[in-house]
Amino acid sequence: MAIERKQSLGDFRVVAYITAYRDAGALNSCLAAIRSQSHPVQQILVVDNSPQPLVLNAEHQADPRLTVWHYSENIGIARGIGRAITYAKQSDSDFLWMFDQDSEPMSDCLQQLLEVYQDYVSQEFLIGIVAPTAIDQRTGEVVRAGKFLGDRFQGFPPPPGTDPYECDVAITSGSLLRLTTAQPGLLPDNRLFIDGIDLDHGIRLRLAGYHNLVVPTATMFHQFGVPATINFFGRKKVIQRYSPLRHYYICRNHTYLELQNSKGVYYLTCILRRLRYMLISIGYVVLFDPDSGWLLKWQKITACLMGTLDGFSGRLENN
Repeated sequence: MAIERKQSLGDFRVVAYITAYRDAGALNSCLAAIRSQSHPVQQILVVDNSPQPLVLNAEHQADPRLTVWHYSENIGIARGIGRAITYAKQSDSDFLWMFDQDSEPMSDCLQQLLEVYQDYVSQEFLIGIVAPTAIDQRTGEVVRAGKFLGDRFQGFPPPPGTDPYECDVAITSGSLLRLTTAQPGLLPDNRLFIDGIDLDHGIRLRLAGYHNLVVPTATMFHQFGVPATINFFGRKKVIQRYSPLRHYYICRNHTYLELQNSKGVYYLTCILRRLRYMLISIGYVVLFDPDSGWLLKWQKITACLMGTLDGFSGRLENN
């Protein structure tokens, strides 16, 4: 494990990275938020996985810090982050600031993340990730950080106060990754493609002895899925609506990752939990997905079934 050294705030070099897909408006908004940071980034890298290149606003195109790589075949989030890590290390940077296109950090977000890193890091307290507080701008809910509880990843409410707090996993978008962690065995798993990358990456950093922190006062707006409010036996409940492809990767990757990290009796309880999740997901599709016709519903149901089966068997090569 690398030995950490103290640096002054002004010496930190940061590469911002965005995974983009089919939404030029969201990408332009994310770029504007990154470019307005009080602590400037040195470079901005965009991996555009859209079938056709997304059109950027003129002011973004004119920014000499911006580099865009277009992959019409869609290389996925994990592979994109891996290439961004290589790019950032080659530019002798200290951090990679990772984003999905549908995120907008507040103007002082990066400044606060770096200040917390500088205040907390030491040779005895190595930090892998410093993450902001992500707020879903449509529901107003805080996107929870997570811990691994024996047989599952579980989000937990932020503790009271404004002090940074530890977690096993934070969502990838907005996370500031210390590049000294980019070592064999600690890089994102390309096979995961588009879901669960944060779970896998975060827990492996923790198991390797790094600490992952969330900063309550560093905020970022983020659009998390497609929320819908349903009436579930007289109670209002917010659920997320996903495409068949997303259902497949959620069921497959989460099943695989939770089984990989479950030991002893927890392995059995994990299997039961993943079967329960699959059945609940199918139930929501059947009962509470009115915008989908029966053909699309069947595709989503099949995706849940096949994703769970592939997760149990460890089949991660069929991206």
